Amino acid sequence: MPIYEFDCPDCGGFSAMRPMAESQAPGDCPHCGSASRRVILSAPAVSRVSKATRVAHETNARSAHSPHTSATYGGGHPAGCGCCSPAPRPAGSTPPTRTRTGHRPWMISH
Repeated sequence: MPIYEFDCPDCGGFSAMRPMAESQAPGDCPHCGSASRRVILSAPAVSRVSKATRVAHETNARSAHSPHTSATYGGGHPAGCGCCSPAPRPAGSTPPTRTRTGHRPWMISH
């Protein structure tokens, strides 16, 4: 349940925990019992998070509208990485072959 703040005309401000359904109803002052209107006396609490968490949240918020692609990503990948698009092979080169090694013929070497 949220905590709401009220202002008693005779006793001053006080806070009370109430259901959200009763958020707009006047609160009874704990000292004199008079009906008091709801007010905002203090600033809302702001939780502090680490810089890494804050940066991650900001990145997620930005990428929701315009996500990065491999073409727009800052820094990019090295030339010929092959993960984003096939890189042309130099003339005269052959693709690497994989051979079987050891006594396990089903394993392919790296």
